Amino acid sequence: MLSATRRACQLLLLHSLFPVPRMGNSASNIVSPQEALPGRKEQTPVAEKTGHAEVVRVVYQPEHISFEELLKVFWENHDPTQGMRQGNDHGTQYRSAIYPTSAKQMEAALSSKENYQKVLSEHGFGPITTDIREGQTFFYAEDYHQQYLSKNPNGYCGLGGTGVSCPVGIKK
Repeated sequence: MLSATRRACQLLLLHSLFPVPRMGNSASNIVSPQEALPGRKEQTPVAEKTGHAEVVRVVYQPEHISFEELLKVFWENHDPTQGMRQGNDHGTQYRSAIYPTSAKQMEAALSSKENYQKVLSEHGFGPITTDIREGQTFFYAEDYHQQYLSKNPNGYCGLGGTGVSCPVGIKK
């Protein structure tokens, strides 16, 4: 799972990921939680009561796009140095986070963080505060938050990149 925080911004992150040619069209490939998990019964966490982060689950085909390429898009589309906030949104749920699902992804995430930190520091940014941990439980947001910016084209989203290119995921 990659997180740029804020449920309302999940679609923005998806839009920033899906235009990558090997990802496909977001409108046709995004499925609802009900379609993905028919009959689901899990509880939705209550905001600010669980210590959760608002994240987006990214499902991709490694033969078409690498995890490293996804990390590059992730790092460049938000400010990972803001601590427990993104834009005007403050709180633990708005933290930058990557929750890898394998040891290989964990290694790539940590390496990309280290490499991006070097470049950010050269541009005057502080330390990256992104939470990187394996084994985190994923909960779907409430239905009204699913594809929020598609339903609310003028809705608020506090995400914004640093303008600094991330040196990972580039084929040499």
